[in-house]
Amino acid sequence: MSTLFPAAAAAAPLLTGWGLHGWWLRRQLRTARLDPLTGLPTRALFERTAARLLRRGPAVVLVIDLDGFKALNDAHGHAAGDYALRCAAGGLDEVLENTGPHAVPARLGGDEFAAVIPVADPVAVPWLLNALHARLCTPLAFHGHTLTPGASIGACLTGELPVADLSLALRLADEAMYAAKRGGGGWRIAHGPAPAARTANGRRAGRRGTRGVTG
Repeated sequence: MSTLFPAAAAAAPLLTGWGLHGWWLRRQLRTARLDPLTGLPTRALFERTAARLLRRGPAVVLVIDLDGFKALNDAHGHAAGDYALRCAAGGLDEVLENTGPHAVPARLGGDEFAAVIPVADPVAVPWLLNALHARLCTPLAFHGHTLTPGASIGACLTGELPVADLSLALRLADEAMYAAKRGGGGWRIAHGPAPAARTANGRRAGRRGTRGVTG
């Protein structure tokens, strides 16, 4: 029996090491699922979390694209572009905090964001979109310059769909976002699941070269 104690003592550092290694691996996996620039979930984590959320009840799915982002990068440099992306992520988080604890934001890539927000009453959605658009278009001070970001937002109410399918809701919100962008910015709500004309790669034509936000 006495030989067990020295053996256990010798194994303790090894077990502790494996415990720390497992914790480090889990931390790395969690970090890998977050966008390193904005801290928001990446597409993979967003899709898993959002799909679970949609199964719980009606929600609004948002697709957000920053207007004039390339021009901002060209005029002020990539550091300014990164700052604008971080501010957009912070603004999205800030507005979603007022909707309750279950909203899920994400950075899909580039200057495109998304969110899924549970909604008990669709009447509140225009208020939410107005608040979000105003927040994303707030002028930013950057190294003595004033950056004037814009945003186009598309929304899809899952309660209007035949089935609460995330891919369908994202597609409809994406099409509504491009409709808003073609109109100069702002927001649009998708109505009905009818597909719109697409390019060969499945995205709307004319993404770049659209006008900035009109307010």
